[in-house]
Amino acid sequence: MKTLLLLRHAKSSWGNPDLPDHDRALNKRGQRAAPAIGSWIKENGFLPSQAFVSDARRALETWGRLGIDADVSIRPEMYHATPDTLLDLVNGATSESIILVGHNPGIGLLAQGIVQSPPHHERFDQFPTAALLVASFAVPRWGDVTPHSGKVEAFVTPHDLNSS
Repeated sequence: MKTLLLLRHAKSSWGNPDLPDHDRALNKRGQRAAPAIGSWIKENGFLPSQAFVSDARRALETWGRLGIDADVSIRPEMYHATPDTLLDLVNGATSESIILVGHNPGIGLLAQGIVQSPPHHERFDQFPTAALLVASFAVPRWGDVTPHSGKVEAFVTPHDLNSS
């Protein structure tokens, strides 16, 4: 059994219009949301042992604030990645449980396309900042994960945790 966590970066700041998008930091709401999601991951026993994280500042900050210890791979190709690019990362994973920390629309579209049926959550289609999907796959290796093959274990947003 394989477990995949898909996390969109936490809320970032638009305070400096001259700052390149890649370099935007988390705002105060994002700084609160990321540790709340990290605590939820730990409390619910979904700790990943391998992480793929976009090299954008807001994704790196989100990862750092989760408080999770895992083998981390910083991946520039995750910035503005398509669902296919993200699925390629999943297919190449080596641990039983992995997390991808990235951006919309790629993360949200991968979440929609990788599960057999969506969770009953009004925000799933928007996949808001710091939203987390946990999906399981009854496969022996990550290379066997295909679209619509995952079972939703959980979907949570910071709003659900009253942390935003």
